[in-house]
Amino acid sequence: MANTKSAIKRIRRISKQTVVNKARKSRYKNALKKMNLLIEGKKKSDAVKFLPKLNSELMKIAKTGIIKKQNASRNISRITKKITAM
Repeated sequence: MANTKSAIKRIRRISKQTVVNKARKSRYKNALKKMNLLIEGKKKSDAVKFLPKLNSELMKIAKTGIIKKQNASRNISRITKKITAM
């Protein structure tokens, strides 16, 4: 257990930031799931419309450090390939 004032403050800060990070990560996962459902449903026009929103969401998450930038780029690349293959 933390026994200094600064350590106690850090624990408070970390717990608040954990809540924020979990919310952001769930938004990112929900966006990916939505896109995968559109791709599985063969809804190309809807998937193409949703692609910029997904791209924006992934880059926001990568910018804040919840996932790495390369991870976001890889996801976007794979999804774009799937959409063009439809």
